[in-house]
Amino acid sequence: MQVLKFGGSSVAHSDSIKRICSLLENKPKGRYAIVVSALGNITDQLIQCGKLASERKNIYKNILEEIEIRHLNIIRELFPITYQSHLISWIKRNINDLESLCDGIFQVEELSKRSLDKIMSFGELSSSFLIAEKLKQSGLDTICKDSRELIITDSQFGCAQVDFITSNHHIIQFFRDRDKTYEYIVLPGFIGSTLENETTTLGRGGSDYTAAILAAAISASLLEIWTDVSGMMTANPKIVNQAFPIKEISYEEAMELSHFGAKVIYPPTIQPAMKKHIPIQIKNTFSPVDPGTLIYISKSTNISQPVTGISGIQNLALLTLEGSGMVGIPGYSKRLFEALSREKINVIFITQSSSEHSITTGIHEMDVIKAKAAIDSEFAQEIHQRRIDPLTIEKDLCIIAVVGDNMKNLHGTSGKMFASLGRNSINVRAIAQGSTEKNISAVIRKSDFKKALNTLHEAFFESPPKQINLFICGVGKVGSKLLEQIDQQQNYLLEELKLQVRVIGLANSKKMYFDDNGINLFQWKNHLNKKGQEMNIYSFMEEVWKFNLRNSLFVDNTASEEMAMTYEKFLQNGIGVITCNKIACSSDYDHYKKLKTLSRHFKAPFLFETNVGASLPVISTLNDLINSGDKIKKIEAVLSGSLNFIFNHFVGEKSFLEVVKKAQLKGYTEPDPRIDLSGLDVMRKILILARECGAPLELSDIHQKSFLPESCSKVVSIENYYQELHEYRDYFFKIRKKAEKEKKRLRFIARYENGRAYVGLESVKKSHPFYQLEGKDNMVLYNTSRYAEQPLIIRGAGAGAEVTASGVFSDIIKATK
Repeated sequence: MQVLKFGGSSVAHSDSIKRICSLLENKPKGRYAIVVSALGNITDQLIQCGKLASERKNIYKNILEEIEIRHLNIIRELFPITYQSHLISWIKRNINDLESLCDGIFQVEELSKRSLDKIMSFGELSSSFLIAEKLKQSGLDTICKDSRELIITDSQFGCAQVDFITSNHHIIQFFRDRDKTYEYIVLPGFIGSTLENETTTLGRGGSDYTAAILAAAISASLLEIWTDVSGMMTANPKIVNQAFPIKEISYEEAMELSHFGAKVIYPPTIQPAMKKHIPIQIKNTFSPVDPGTLIYISKSTNISQPVTGISGIQNLALLTLEGSGMVGIPGYSKRLFEALSREKINVIFITQSSSEHSITTGIHEMDVIKAKAAIDSEFAQEIHQRRIDPLTIEKDLCIIAVVGDNMKNLHGTSGKMFASLGRNSINVRAIAQGSTEKNISAVIRKSDFKKALNTLHEAFFESPPKQINLFICGVGKVGSKLLEQIDQQQNYLLEELKLQVRVIGLANSKKMYFDDNGINLFQWKNHLNKKGQEMNIYSFMEEVWKFNLRNSLFVDNTASEEMAMTYEKFLQNGIGVITCNKIACSSDYDHYKKLKTLSRHFKAPFLFETNVGASLPVISTLNDLINSGDKIKKIEAVLSGSLNFIFNHFVGEKSFLEVVKKAQLKGYTEPDPRIDLSGLDVMRKILILARECGAPLELSDIHQKSFLPESCSKVVSIENYYQELHEYRDYFFKIRKKAEKEKKRLRFIARYENGRAYVGLESVKKSHPFYQLEGKDNMVLYNTSRYAEQPLIIRGAGAGAEVTASGVFSDIIKATK
């Protein structure tokens, strides 16, 4: 004989009930006990009726009317008119009884647990009656049996304890008498009764438990739990999109996962079935061909897959009892748990320091007030004598657990778990691991719950791709090219590098736009302009914190000082920073060092290769030399692609102003070309290289000899600046003619040597490597201990939106590793 249980979602409406009947009709010929829940959401409505009646709010009558109408509509949709009369009478009679009960509660203004159990029983009694009648009407040999006549409990209303000896006797007797007569026995789940015939309930989710009690009593060959998902999942699919059904799971693993919040099966369900070694199959009513999950005594072991599932409980509070008076004194733990037990408070989590100085327990937040009162009362004398401290309470927490029978057979599972959490800046508040090594639990902030589940699921279950979430500020020339490159490379990244790069947030100076499913990069301009909200950097950061996604990176494509000053906050929140904005790394030395320290401390990448050479590997090469033990003797560099372009094209009859405007038009200069022509941009670059070499220099330490007339530094607008360049056209011609006469070329050069840095315009002769630089190319010469005779040369395009964007893109990919 088999026992089948159908949950509320499986009996939500008439189509669902038809689906159940069809499923049963297609079952092989045999005997089946069918346990059903109330129609979806009915139990909540019934509870609401009782509460409203106790508060003397007449609106409970409206809800009762809704409940009646819903059941009557299902009758009309399921049965022919000739079959409806007695069904409608049955429903109306029970609704009248229910209304009378609520009227009494309304009069006395009190809702007892006994009365609430009686109210809630209506849901299962009605659904089982209707389903049994539908099976009969379909020609199946069916009877409806009231579970209250079979399952006997104590009088702990609300969550009654089953008297298994008496219940098993009643169940065996009933099925022994009836199983030869009826093939289908429909029973209401969730309910039982006392020996005095008072209606009780088995706790929310108790229909599963009813089915397990029946299956164990009759030694069923199989217990099927039919629900709206295709089995127990590796994690909550509403939180983890990549979660998938678990094909096989042991009883112990299933109990651990259900205890820690996996709602597919009610935790007490497993124990009766496990005791009789009855397999439990979790199936999907809406997709019956799916294999679902099989729970049984043993499963095939996969030593390479130590974790079976990940689950968690939100709204947790930690209670910590501590004090030097606890050390070496027996009985504190016993008294603590007895105090909680007296208040019927369930303990979810326990950990104790090895010094016996403290005991920490985790409970539901809703029980905190009761728990504190009970514990402070129990230990009032010790607290008064200052042997222990008053109970401390921490809220806004949750617990996550990784579960698996194979964890004990594979080293490093806990290390992998905590390393994954640490890489995503998820702080672990408390840890517990059972001696059987089937469960590792960690208490974390509630705000990190979603990120933690996704992080751990990625670590233990997801072969690549690895999901990367980007928040990008600055979508001008560089930013738009970056988005274009990411869009073009998505398939390559997915197939070759196993990276799924998603842009979650975008912002320019006016608007910001977010999409937690990833922004469509083909339509990003339209979304930003039409759906974007007003841009504010602090609001932008708040949105990033709210998303709290794993593997998050902040990308700054701006030249904004305000934006650069936000890096500290991002790094402190474990979010990597990728930037082509030079301001942060060329700001005060202490701030630069702090950013580097935060990056190391919070394991958040801080990459700024494009600060110096656009897409050229200038900084990474320097770091490789230093990290491998080489000593930097001297750095010589042409670090401004814009200035190199300007001086390479400042030939013939072209004026200096014409060439500057051309460079700006091509996007080679900063938005404000004065930054390039003043040498400030190059000063920042050589400062960054010097700092990467370990020199604690400030920008003011960089010696610079300007080639511009003094008046150019005094103008306040770009227009006036261009006017000055025009006025001094002869001055610039003389500089060029002098170099040409000496058969040299003009180059704006940066040098670092012996802890000192210099920038300025120089004329270089033909034998110098800088002489051959063309267009907007940059060149860096590293003279080191290893490269003493000939410098290590890095050369290539050093300006332009496309190459800068590619450098940012390269840093993004590096950060994923």
